[in-house]
Amino acid sequence: MATQAATDMALVQAVEREVAKRVVGQEYMVERLLISLLTGGHVLLEGVPGLAKTLTVRTLAETIHTTFQRIQFTPDLLPADVLGTQVFDQSTGTFSIKRGPIFANIVLADEINRAPAKVQAALLEAMQEKQVTLGDQTFRLDEPFLVLATQNPIEQEGTYPLPEAQVDRFMLKLRVGYPTREEEKEIMRRMASGDPIAITAIASPQAIMEARHRITELYMDERIVDYIVDIVHATRAPAEAKLKDLAPLIEYGASPRATIALAQASRAHAFLRGRTYVTPDDIKAIAPDVLRHRVLTTYEAEAESVTSEDIVARILETVEAP
Repeated sequence: MATQAATDMALVQAVEREVAKRVVGQEYMVERLLISLLTGGHVLLEGVPGLAKTLTVRTLAETIHTTFQRIQFTPDLLPADVLGTQVFDQSTGTFSIKRGPIFANIVLADEINRAPAKVQAALLEAMQEKQVTLGDQTFRLDEPFLVLATQNPIEQEGTYPLPEAQVDRFMLKLRVGYPTREEEKEIMRRMASGDPIAITAIASPQAIMEARHRITELYMDERIVDYIVDIVHATRAPAEAKLKDLAPLIEYGASPRATIALAQASRAHAFLRGRTYVTPDDIKAIAPDVLRHRVLTTYEAEAESVTSEDIVARILETVEAP
């Protein structure tokens, strides 16, 4: 068991090294993307242009012997452009299936909020059920299957806010920040030559799936389970968690999907630190990424400039850890 855990860790560290060849800094984003890969959860990356969101996702995909598709979301995109469609063959009088770019292991949905609601809704079945229905046929998607989506938080012209039902399908929502001064200098040095940086594919889909299975077996004490449930319940009934002042600020709390995601992601977080058990610190580290998009605030919160992140931070400060 220990030998297998060491093999898994070596694989993850090798992937991190490959990504670091091309992506300077952004350790937080890279680690969270690895957590998504090791749990099968989808990720929504939010950040201003030029922060290497697309580059990081593409690079991560290149480290695995698997298929990758990038879909540029635009206002005129149709569901068939994502899922595929039925094509009529006049010579035989029959329909054949033309598969869309969703039929890949890792799908980058670039600027996802630029597409209208019907295209975003087309992703729901694929993201949740890991299948696509075209006509009267349903096709299972190959594992590992991940949707890694990006959106720009500052340019709202020509964008469509993601429906709550779809946002809830993302295990994590990441806020990607600017690099430090030293990291920016290193970016300049690497980009000076203009030559592409080669990435080696070092992981197989089978190895990823086997690591996922072992992560689900990481030990989680009953008190840790209670702690996760207490945090999620505090978003729905803050008064019961001695946070009565938050009640007017929360429109809707997190769904049970958040409870499942928090348990899965905290196990992967512990795994990346070489542990075989989950601690309260794992929960606290990953909870903001799991909950920030699942806690919906009221107009009163907006008027008081209170964000969902502020609410999650208050809950983590108040709910007692085991």
